[in-house]
Amino acid sequence: MPRPVLMNAAGRAVAAIAAARMPLAAARGVLVAAGAGNNGGDGWVAARALHRAGIATWVTSAGGAPGELCAAARALALADGVREVAPDGPWPAVGLAIDALLGTGARGAPRASFAALIERLTDLAAPIVAIDGPTGVDLATGVVHGAAPVALSITFGGLRRGHLLARDEVGDIVVADIGHPPPAAWPTLMSDAIAAAQVPPFPAGAHKGMRGRVVIVGGDAGMAGAARMVARAAFATGAGLVHVACPAESAAVLQTAEPDVQTVVQDFAAAPSAALRDLLDRANAVVVGPGLGRGAGRRELVTAIMAHAGRVVLDADGLIALQGSLDALAGRTADRPCVLTPHPGEFRALWPALAAAAETDPWGAAESAASGIGAGCAVLLKGVPTVVAATGRAPVTVAAGNPGLATGGSGDLLSGIIGCLLAQGVEPPLAAAAAAQALGRAADIAARRHTARGMRPVDVVRALPDLWREWELLRRAPPTPLPPVILELPAPARV
Repeated sequence: MPRPVLMNAAGRAVAAIAAARMPLAAARGVLVAAGAGNNGGDGWVAARALHRAGIATWVTSAGGAPGELCAAARALALADGVREVAPDGPWPAVGLAIDALLGTGARGAPRASFAALIERLTDLAAPIVAIDGPTGVDLATGVVHGAAPVALSITFGGLRRGHLLARDEVGDIVVADIGHPPPAAWPTLMSDAIAAAQVPPFPAGAHKGMRGRVVIVGGDAGMAGAARMVARAAFATGAGLVHVACPAESAAVLQTAEPDVQTVVQDFAAAPSAALRDLLDRANAVVVGPGLGRGAGRRELVTAIMAHAGRVVLDADGLIALQGSLDALAGRTADRPCVLTPHPGEFRALWPALAAAAETDPWGAAESAASGIGAGCAVLLKGVPTVVAATGRAPVTVAAGNPGLATGGSGDLLSGIIGCLLAQGVEPPLAAAAAAQALGRAADIAARRHTARGMRPVDVVRALPDLWREWELLRRAPPTPLPPVILELPAPARV
């Protein structure tokens, strides 16, 4: 596509989306801060479109000779009556600001003139809309160079990594289609529509065996709560039968607190009992690790369980039990698939050579980890964002959720949801990604009810039924497309 055509489409998309999202603010006037490159050209086109729509619009420039495309867009806007104001002169009172200083190609800290302009733009106390992303955010890496948070980022074609790594700065994100040719490949962002397809309605004749048998090995003495959270999440996702293998003390707690959960007594320092081996042979999915503890015999227990089990979720202490011996997984994943769910600390323990990369490039780190385990295994690297990788597949990004999930027990819920989906036949990478989306979206519902600060894991479990209803409505009546918008990602709840 010719670059002037793309610039014109981008600027007009910005004007249309900003005015539609913030009509009252835009009605009080708009100030555009434009750079000298193509991002600035987008800003001039947006200013012209807003002006033509009857919205008072001014542009201030960061200085420097504009590029050819930017200069052409500026000339058209000025000829149409858009007013230009000096970056250090008096500015009009406006209700909305647009940051069009630096775009996707910007690297490093902004020059002093740009930083000063952004500081002054922030002082307007008006919401800021960023074209591509806030000036000061490296959209390739997510590194933040003193950027001021914005209310809305409008970008084109698809999300950049920086949008997903710098969530505090980019605000709500809207992706618009401006006519780019389709890319050869684009990382998949897990959506409600994709995730909802993994949890279809039950047939009228469904029975408990059809809904899946989930076995949880965890909940050592004093940690029965971890197994309880896994079991609650598995039931809330639709499991037909849920069992917990744990020591006698925890079994007594579970029998009282969770009467719908069946228990098998198992000493975690000993080999699997005959009763547990029989149960593992009948299980559709096994979750190993939450509350397992790190005492003697854990590695041997986990290895023995994986020799008997079919589909496995390895989490928490189950992961740490295999520290230094992950090669044991490579020989069993072809016909016995598994999902590993490390948080950054567990990832560091299991893959120390990839630890540094996990902080800046979770996609590459997760892919490297998965490639060393085997084709039947998926690695879910928790974080902001969460990344799911499996050999031979493009990684999947999950951006749902909020800081309310940063509590003990949230990972247990995730394991329970994954375990249920595995038990119902969903393949490991999709089960992991759909479960992470479900957890994040249920957390968003819980945050609206209790705030992100005040919510607990049990609030997320209680929100899952409402999520299933939302997803069923989504299946029955998908939302009407609103071109040029092709994707929206709200900012996470932070309060």
